[in-house]
Amino acid sequence: MTASKISAIALDLGTTSIKAGLLDQDGVLSNIVARPAPKIIVTGGRYESDALAYAATAEQVLNECLAQAGDCKSLGLCSQRSSFLIWERTSGQPLTPLISWQDNRGAASCEALRAHEKSIRSLTGLPLTPYYFAPKLRIVLQDNPEWRARLESGELRVGTLDTFLIWRWTGGKHHVTDASMAARTLLMDIRQQQWSSALCDLFGIPAHILPQINASAGLNLQLDNGLILQASVGDQSAALIASVSVDPAEALANLGTGCFVVRYLPEQKARPDGYLQTLVYQDSAQHAHFAIEGTLNSIAAALAPYPVGECRFEDLALDDIFCLAEPSGLGAPYFRSDMGIRFSQPVEYFPQRRIAVLLQEAVIFRVARILEDFHRECAIERVYLSGGLSELICLQQGIAQCVPFDVYRLAQGESSLKGAALLATGMACHRKSARISIAGNPQALQRKYLRWKAWLDDLLV
Repeated sequence: MTASKISAIALDLGTTSIKAGLLDQDGVLSNIVARPAPKIIVTGGRYESDALAYAATAEQVLNECLAQAGDCKSLGLCSQRSSFLIWERTSGQPLTPLISWQDNRGAASCEALRAHEKSIRSLTGLPLTPYYFAPKLRIVLQDNPEWRARLESGELRVGTLDTFLIWRWTGGKHHVTDASMAARTLLMDIRQQQWSSALCDLFGIPAHILPQINASAGLNLQLDNGLILQASVGDQSAALIASVSVDPAEALANLGTGCFVVRYLPEQKARPDGYLQTLVYQDSAQHAHFAIEGTLNSIAAALAPYPVGECRFEDLALDDIFCLAEPSGLGAPYFRSDMGIRFSQPVEYFPQRRIAVLLQEAVIFRVARILEDFHRECAIERVYLSGGLSELICLQQGIAQCVPFDVYRLAQGESSLKGAALLATGMACHRKSARISIAGNPQALQRKYLRWKAWLDDLLV
């Protein structure tokens, strides 16, 4: 690749690694530089890391990539969502560690506000869980009332990781976030795309201490290192941008640590009950693009003890045992924390490979049912599989056999990095994929899927 062909630099602020790369005019990502993110220290339910060490690593990664970028100055940024900190405005010194999205200190906030869950979900499109920014910040401010006063006076700043780094890289000139990151705080009205006074009052967080909400693209922010920040977006939004087009006929099933199944939401369409509504990004014309999302929790942890790679598609639907494969409880649309890994019959004496097949069937059936719900609202024509677990033949075949539309596997890595770069340049989705051909006779698995749905419905009563 020659430097003249480079269209954008991308930076991915991940939880376990920080990456940068270059996107050329053909939509090809290369020259990827990666470093481990600073270690997260876990104490009880607290997940914290060194914010300045994180910033230093991000700057190192970006500088290494810049050395290969030639004259390109356009930057696209994507960030882990809901991780945040408080810092001093004049010195830039963090007052708190970087508090991870994984941190559970907001659980008490969720319990205290449970009676307001319906109105919170109506305004945000999200469930009330400790994952998000607002429940955690509420507890931090309750525990440190002097910080609230200093935030209100402007002596301190608060924000998610993107906000801190943009503030740092503009010499304190810009205290901002983008609409996709703000939408995951539980403080933004996603219809108005602005901080909600009602939500801020519920969580006891003064609205004026929060960063300004910008569009996700067309930012044109000059950074002190000479780069121009053109796009900033949440990491899962970036992955979606790189994987499927805005066409609502397409859906994505990202099979990784967990699984999210998502499609862009057609204009004027309400989401089916229980599903998350996601503001994917706001374009340079300030038009918001929305999606609906179903989730499977911690499926990688469920599959990890078993030889899932040894399973073949011929192993599917050989018995009438059903199961759930989400150790931390069912995700959207059910949100049932009381339902972890569960089998319809005892399996303690089963061979490990047979259990592996049953768990994969549970993932297949949950993904298929989410897609079925989405398809009922507005027709889907194509589904794309991504993530590390999409390499498993059983999962590929099972999903392809259980849904009435074409299924493809994406043959691309670093989707979040690529999506941030595409948003910075305004390029359309560029992807490589292979259609999954159905092997064998799918009727047996389809019949078992119908029986599994009836079993799950009985459990949910």
